[in-house]
Amino acid sequence: MEFTYFIGTDVSKNELDFAVMQGNVFLFHKEIQNTPTAIKSFIKELSKLTGFDLNKTVFCMEHTGIYSSYLLSLLHDKKAPICLEAAMQIKNSLGNLRGKNDKVDAIRIAEYAYRNRDKLSLWQPKRDVIQQLAHLSTIRSRLVQIQKVVKTPLKEAAPFIKKSQEKLHNKLCNKTLNGIKADLEKIEKVIEEIIEGDPELKRLFTLVKSVSGIGKITAAMIIVTTNEFKDIKDPKKFACHAGVAPFVKESGLFKGKGRVSHMANKRLKTLLHLAALNSIRYNEDLKHYYERKVIDEKKNKMSTINAIRNKLILRVFACVNQNRTYEKNYSRLVA
Repeated sequence: MEFTYFIGTDVSKNELDFAVMQGNVFLFHKEIQNTPTAIKSFIKELSKLTGFDLNKTVFCMEHTGIYSSYLLSLLHDKKAPICLEAAMQIKNSLGNLRGKNDKVDAIRIAEYAYRNRDKLSLWQPKRDVIQQLAHLSTIRSRLVQIQKVVKTPLKEAAPFIKKSQEKLHNKLCNKTLNGIKADLEKIEKVIEEIIEGDPELKRLFTLVKSVSGIGKITAAMIIVTTNEFKDIKDPKKFACHAGVAPFVKESGLFKGKGRVSHMANKRLKTLLHLAALNSIRYNEDLKHYYERKVIDEKKNKMSTINAIRNKLILRVFACVNQNRTYEKNYSRLVA
């Protein structure tokens, strides 16, 4: 699609900063309140521009979570082209930068949209059930973190204090921990109900969870992250997104070891790590693989665990792409 106008948008909780460009010509900057009323007024203002057509105008912005909800909803209702990009992607594409503020950021985003106009990937909203799962997964993750913050100091202090003090500390925190545990169980139950109530989600969930080591929370997270395997269809791209794909740095005679990148979905990476540990414990073939690599071949433990994470990803995508549950002794039929 050929675009006439490029509008870079810097999103914050209270304000939206717009930088409007016609082709490569910067026209003006506008700051408005992040409210539906203000956004509608701004769109009306844009319609007065010479040759303005909303269908040939791309709105480009960074991922900012719920802060962009009003803008995305209104633009999508009007069928306006929208591009959501990772902040690091935009920053790295612009080279060395000095200074920043909301106006400058909006202009830089508009310039990014213009320079990459032939490569822009237009945003499409996820289904409501996927958005619900995403929000519930986030809440669950926060509760798990709070639970860890409370439990870990109690456990670490236990060997160094009197038993009477240990009992008192545990008693004082008992209601809090039980409350968190109960809330986690409720959230997981709601997640299961949402999945059971949607045929496509139930199908994908069954396929993903059939892979040994992948639990229900990890399965739900994989489905949310890939947007039901619509946005990410390649296991290698998913491994890169999850931060488990090793990259090698070489220059001249220097050849470095393959290392994973710190730019990753850390929550997803943690779940995959736990899934890998679970697989080593209960999956015989992966357990033997781990022991052979670590004990016999003296390989690094973490690199071996990372290899198992990649094996799990490959198995998940194979099951989804072939629409079948995981089979331990599966053999492909040859015609």
